[in-house]
Amino acid sequence: MTDAPRPEDDPQAVAERVEAARRLFAGPVTFLKSAPSLQFLPDPDANEVAFAGRSNVGKSSLLNALTGRNALARTSNTPGRTQELNFFDIGGDVEAGDVPVFRLVDMPGYGFAKAPKDVVRKWKHLVNDYLRGRAVLKRALVLIDSRHGLKDVDRELMDMLDKAAVSYRLVLTKADKVKASDLAQVKDVTAAEARKHVAAHPEILVTSSETGLGIAELRAAVVEAIG
Repeated sequence: MTDAPRPEDDPQAVAERVEAARRLFAGPVTFLKSAPSLQFLPDPDANEVAFAGRSNVGKSSLLNALTGRNALARTSNTPGRTQELNFFDIGGDVEAGDVPVFRLVDMPGYGFAKAPKDVVRKWKHLVNDYLRGRAVLKRALVLIDSRHGLKDVDRELMDMLDKAAVSYRLVLTKADKVKASDLAQVKDVTAAEARKHVAAHPEILVTSSETGLGIAELRAAVVEAIG
């Protein structure tokens, strides 16, 4: 006897979620503000989904692909360029004073950065404090470079998210840069490690901002996370 299909596995339901997410991201997407410290955070009046990842993991490029905007988030080949929490309103008429449907949060890259150690330490504390204390944060998306897989700095963040009881999901980036066989292996290894973490979503998303692979599914996953 086989298990009955879950509602979330129904192809029509999946297609409907993907289309609903596409329409939402095709609407207003507005940069709200940058927060160099917690005192500058926006009012917690909308749910948030945060993007975290090592420096130069392709976070800005993925945010641009996700929103269909070429220059929403700045991109750079220099690791550590994003030094603040950057907030983007998704949906709602900002000029009319509407509360957005939700917010995306671009967090400073962690790990290697071409910056003084005290600056890197400040970024790390900002990210950690935000993740631990933001009640409207519904999910963190932890980006992993497909070419390298999980690193110790990623595991440190995952452990911290586990302890803070912040739900998170691992997203492989730059999938177009590796062979299909290598990508499959990295995905399997990443999924196996995710299952060891209590706050991690068991399914891994595979994306490429260059080819568009997995972008529609990522949009749907973001919308799902905000409920």
